[in-house]
Amino acid sequence: MKDETNEDFVQVRRRDLERLTTEVMQLRDFLPKVLDGDIVWTFQKLDAIESSMEKKEEEIEQLKMDCEHFRARLEAAQADCMREKKEKLDLRQHLHEAKQQLLQQAEYCTEMGAAVCTLLWGVSNNEEAVKTILGGSKAAKFFTITAQTMESFVKSLSEDTKQQDLDSDENQFVLALAGIVTNVAALACGREFLVSSSPDLLDTMMHLLGEMKPGLCTKFKVLMLMSLYNVSINLKGLKYISESPGFIPLLWWLLNDPDTEVCLHVLRLLQSVILEPEVLAKSACEMRDTLPFQRIITLSKSRNAELQALAKELLEDLKILEYEA
Repeated sequence: MKDETNEDFVQVRRRDLERLTTEVMQLRDFLPKVLDGDIVWTFQKLDAIESSMEKKEEEIEQLKMDCEHFRARLEAAQADCMREKKEKLDLRQHLHEAKQQLLQQAEYCTEMGAAVCTLLWGVSNNEEAVKTILGGSKAAKFFTITAQTMESFVKSLSEDTKQQDLDSDENQFVLALAGIVTNVAALACGREFLVSSSPDLLDTMMHLLGEMKPGLCTKFKVLMLMSLYNVSINLKGLKYISESPGFIPLLWWLLNDPDTEVCLHVLRLLQSVILEPEVLAKSACEMRDTLPFQRIITLSKSRNAELQALAKELLEDLKILEYEA
């Protein structure tokens, strides 16, 4: 049946309703007695577990989202890594090509330098040619580059090198440079120029002579010694050379070279010092205390007639040290 609000109702007899009410009241009174504490605790624990599971599900969902995020970042990083690897390979290839080009250019420059300087070496035998060279605006720069080239060449020598390839472009290049310096120093104007405008070249040659082992690059040593000897003809040049730190020990070091040409030119340079009173006065004490007389005596018995004669002559000249004492 329905009332005016169209809601459904069920007819129940009063007796049944009273019975139902009584039963509900009884259940309300007896249910707590029936359900013990363990069951209640179990339900409470179940509720806590369900809440924890819901929280864990949320955490798992968040972890899944984080995982996707990190996977995306990993894929992006891997892509960047592959791109960088490719770029590095490309750069390495470009670097290799650049090195090859640089090597080719260096070889070309060395060949060109050896050819040009060999020609200039020959031309520098002419006094007018030397004057023209020294009168140019690049003369000082040329001798600066000469010093740098010589130094670079000596640094490139292996300590184990026993023989040099005399026909190599590098060797011919520095020999030609040293030859040019020798020819320039053979002229009065050249000596003056080297002492006044290129003293660094003189310093470099003396330094390199002390760096090279006995028996190594003897032709190069001879040319540098000839240059220094030519410069020593100029009094200012002789003073500059003889007053350089380590000059006297350098001469004794070079006298131990097994090459007769090297020893010959060392003795000539030493003779320049001894025969100039003003210079000798400053060096006499050091020379007298360190002079390797025995080595010079040995050279005075050399089979090389020129070296023998010069050594004997020098032994006579060295007697002046007794008067300088």
